[in-house]
Amino acid sequence: MSEPLPQSRRDLRERKSLGRGTPRAVAPPARAAAVRPSRRLLPRLLSIGAMLGAAALLVATSLPANAFYRAPVEASLTAKSAPAQVFEVKNEVVVTTPARDSYTVVSLVKKVAVMKATAATRSFSYSNDPNGTIQWPFAVAVPIASGFGERLVANCGYCSTFHEGLDFTPGAGAPIQSIADGVVSLVQEDRGGLGNHVIIDHVINGKKVQSVYAHMLTGSVRVTVGQVVKVAELVGQVGSTGASTGAHLHLEIHLAGTPVDPFAWLKANAN
Repeated sequence: MSEPLPQSRRDLRERKSLGRGTPRAVAPPARAAAVRPSRRLLPRLLSIGAMLGAAALLVATSLPANAFYRAPVEASLTAKSAPAQVFEVKNEVVVTTPARDSYTVVSLVKKVAVMKATAATRSFSYSNDPNGTIQWPFAVAVPIASGFGERLVANCGYCSTFHEGLDFTPGAGAPIQSIADGVVSLVQEDRGGLGNHVIIDHVINGKKVQSVYAHMLTGSVRVTVGQVVKVAELVGQVGSTGASTGAHLHLEIHLAGTPVDPFAWLKANAN
């Protein structure tokens, strides 16, 4: 039995055998072994961080802005009760009579009776001078159905209660003439109110006067805006357009833009 080789000789033999055979893997130094785990841990930490960032972004975009808002706590206020009020009532009562404006009350029945009586006794007699510089709207005198002022028209809820003109009833189609020289300022076709009507501007005695011819027959108007007309020149024909209950001419006279009684004005200025 051979004696074991000393330690130094065994080491020498192992080195020789390693040099002759297949090279064996040499264990890495302790420093290299310590670096490998840290390199593996870094990607994991980055992946976890990316996942946490994505989760935070999802929460921020899906929740409302006030999800984590806490309303401030309002301070409670303690109302202090006011001292009780004391009223002293005396037995003396002073009664005063209220002051009223002075006015009178007239019943509708009485008012209607007065209006009917006035209309029945009113005279619309006149004559036309065909050579006058101011004439009536018809060459000869024709009947007048309604005058200027307050009125009631039976079975006509849309008729005015204050009549601003004068209603002539010569019959449908009768020719209407200008009352004086002037310039046409308006020609209008209207289904309501004055219906088909014309306005002519005049200068009489140095003052502006307007004459209005209303409810004319459709298609009968013979003048245009801006046209210069002479007294007695044809304006149109009697009709029943607009707010009308029958064929008639509604004539208005305006002084400085204010309607006046056409009958009284023509009586004073015509002929």
